[in-house]
Amino acid sequence: MAEFVDRVVLHATGGNGGHGCVSVKREKFKPLGGPDGANGGDGGSVILRVDGQTTTLLNYHRSPHRSAPNGGPGMGDHRQGFVGEDLILSVPDGTVVKDRDGNVLADLVGIGAEYVAASGGQGGLGNASLASPKRKAPGFALLGLPGEAQDIVLELKSLADIALVGYPSAGKSSLIAAISKARPKIADYPFTTLVPNLGVVEAGDYRYTVADVPGLIAGASEGKGLGLEFLRHVERCAALVHVLDCATLEPGRDPISDLEIIEAELAAYAVDGRLDGGRSVPLLERPRLVVLNKIDVPEARELADFVRPMLEEKGYRVFEVSTASHEGLKPLTFAMGQIVAEGREQEPAPEPQRVVLRPQAVRGGAKEFTITREERSLEPIWHVRGDKPEKWVLQTDFNNEEAIGYLADRFAKLGIEEELFKMNARPGDAVLIGPEENGVVFDWEPTMMGGAELLAAPRGTDPRLSEDHRPTREQRRREYYERMDAKAAARDELEAERVAGVWTESVDERRARKAQAPEPDEAEQRD
Repeated sequence: MAEFVDRVVLHATGGNGGHGCVSVKREKFKPLGGPDGANGGDGGSVILRVDGQTTTLLNYHRSPHRSAPNGGPGMGDHRQGFVGEDLILSVPDGTVVKDRDGNVLADLVGIGAEYVAASGGQGGLGNASLASPKRKAPGFALLGLPGEAQDIVLELKSLADIALVGYPSAGKSSLIAAISKARPKIADYPFTTLVPNLGVVEAGDYRYTVADVPGLIAGASEGKGLGLEFLRHVERCAALVHVLDCATLEPGRDPISDLEIIEAELAAYAVDGRLDGGRSVPLLERPRLVVLNKIDVPEARELADFVRPMLEEKGYRVFEVSTASHEGLKPLTFAMGQIVAEGREQEPAPEPQRVVLRPQAVRGGAKEFTITREERSLEPIWHVRGDKPEKWVLQTDFNNEEAIGYLADRFAKLGIEEELFKMNARPGDAVLIGPEENGVVFDWEPTMMGGAELLAAPRGTDPRLSEDHRPTREQRRREYYERMDAKAAARDELEAERVAGVWTESVDERRARKAQAPEPDEAEQRD
């Protein structure tokens, strides 16, 4: 099972906001209590926070889906819905947050650094908050907004000052164990180190961190061996230390050829300069030291003495060390500390961050929506995009006529109706609000511009959306005369048929024949 994970894909989902409540106060001796529906609570957010006790991303490798709790719905008697708690996810220091496309969203450096991965949804307003002098008892409430969902990539880039690079089994793990209290796995076979190891070194007044990176081989940039995957951990390092094995028995290998191969692989690695504003320099342009290791072996000491002048001619500072006898380690640690100190002095002083508040203009600025004309099956469709229209659509309960009328009034006040008129939209045209995947489509009716608060109607209804209209007095009078005229015309038609002989007997003849019929006696009546 994996114990060290430095790259994961995290699926973060914020909590949904609670729905607002529709309620009217009912109490004895208070017939007009008014609306008392409260607002829903906001959903919780997913927040990444740097924790000094966290060293790996293993937890998110096992459980990549993280969701914050939802907000509670509002209730009557002005009882607000509870607010969902934020979900705090601990990440190691040096975690880089990217999106799916590789764009850097945040570089979390320093204990306590935070990044909101997914914001919680806003709670809906209850009818008590929607009440106004014109709409005194709304029969609807706003729905809570869904929480934000985002897929992000977390990459761990260790915060080390010095990076040890070299071939497998060159003695990097032994070196970091000899100069620090780190205890990495050490064995006599290649690729013993599969994950980066960190160690803190103290040399006099110098104190710095050293990283042991898994070994590189020829063709690592093409994916051979462990590839260049772990080189992300040396991007923040101030200097590189080449650890060369002088006691290797592999044919075709020597310290000079090993150094050239490692340098070529480092040149093939592209440093991400977006983390520090483009100040990062390529790996080969940073200070580099060369360590000739394993000089406790006689043949290795002879080889080190032979190649040292050749390396110094190329401009490298060379140190001959032995991790077994600790020979030459003290000068090496002081040299690394001096490089780290010089690098820290050259770094620009951190500027104090000033909090700048830039409130967005509510009205009078740029348009808060855009309308584009599209063609679908030879029919025009008007596509409306904007934060406010899309948010209002999500807050609307389309099972409530009054809520739909309120949405139409908000669109009219925002200027969408007027803009559709200017773009020559016709009544009945389809209007799409929001993205094509989950947008809302409806037929545009310009008659919806009137204010619903001026129309008396039961709560939860809107006369503008009702198909049944109450007839006026003139309409009822006209319908009454039309019914009377229809009855008179039917009687005249029957009389004309009787006169024409269509009927074989008249009403008078039927009455006379009934009068001449004998009446039954009493016995027959009793039977």
